[in-house]
Amino acid sequence: MTKIKAIAKIADANLLTHSVENSNSWLDDISDPNSIITPTENYSYFPETLENNLIKYKDDICLFSKIISESNHTNDVLFKIRGGDYPSDVRMSLLKLFRRCVSPVLDTEMTKKIKKVSTDSLVDNFGNTFKDIKILKEQFVNVDVNVFYSLCALLGEYDNRGAVGYELTDIFFDWFEGRFFELFDIKGPRGAGRDVELKDYLSDFEYDYPCDFIITDKKNSKNVIAVGFARYDSTRGGSQADDRTGGNSDKVWKAIDYNKKTGKSFKLIFLSDGPGLAHKDIWAEFCALDKMWSNVRVSTLKTLDKRINKEWLLS
Repeated sequence: MTKIKAIAKIADANLLTHSVENSNSWLDDISDPNSIITPTENYSYFPETLENNLIKYKDDICLFSKIISESNHTNDVLFKIRGGDYPSDVRMSLLKLFRRCVSPVLDTEMTKKIKKVSTDSLVDNFGNTFKDIKILKEQFVNVDVNVFYSLCALLGEYDNRGAVGYELTDIFFDWFEGRFFELFDIKGPRGAGRDVELKDYLSDFEYDYPCDFIITDKKNSKNVIAVGFARYDSTRGGSQADDRTGGNSDKVWKAIDYNKKTGKSFKLIFLSDGPGLAHKDIWAEFCALDKMWSNVRVSTLKTLDKRINKEWLLS
């Protein structure tokens, strides 16, 4: 996996000129947010990806065409896709094609839940949006190479979604373990995997609190030192931004509430990176988040050495 560029410059003195003593306003003092953001090369470029996508998705597109040719109604296409004995990755491709080519209102996140959402329900509620089977047959009877390439590009559009975030977490784990291996343990998935639940470590914590990682005392795994949330935002704005930053604030308030009720506390690390962080509204929200509580710190990869240190973690 390609490592994020400039990771070797985490401690670049030219970027880290702000005093930790005034940590609550640390982000506010940065005049150019882009200066602390870490670029990545873990992206797919057009048209370089077309050949790989063609190899990857050609059979799925041919199967989709075959299902159409053997169906008498568009409803039948959906029943065959969701009811067929296909591997999960093939079914997902077919569902994506159905959304793109038959009914754009059908979200694949919903249609893939075969056990929870019945096909009958989808047809009853959204069947009126399905393209007529005659038109569909005409469009897929002889799919030329240009259409194949277009469909492959659509199917592969989000193939690397999440990969940059996993890379971010992986780099952070390497950095943290290299620096604090004698004092702390860090637990959580480096790549895709289930979040770690705080209640598994703090029995008196009453909220659901999934984390990307949890840092514990090396000598006592039940002594939670910090929890962390990692996100790499290539771009971000609008309602997505509101959801993200609102959720972050909620995490802080739950931690504050726990501190008030029990007298115990832990640190919160928001590892946020990527060009999306520099968007005006996102940057303002993260500056506010960084000042919500002394137990909270926001950091990019480039600022880890200044922001996350033993003194703060143990304070």
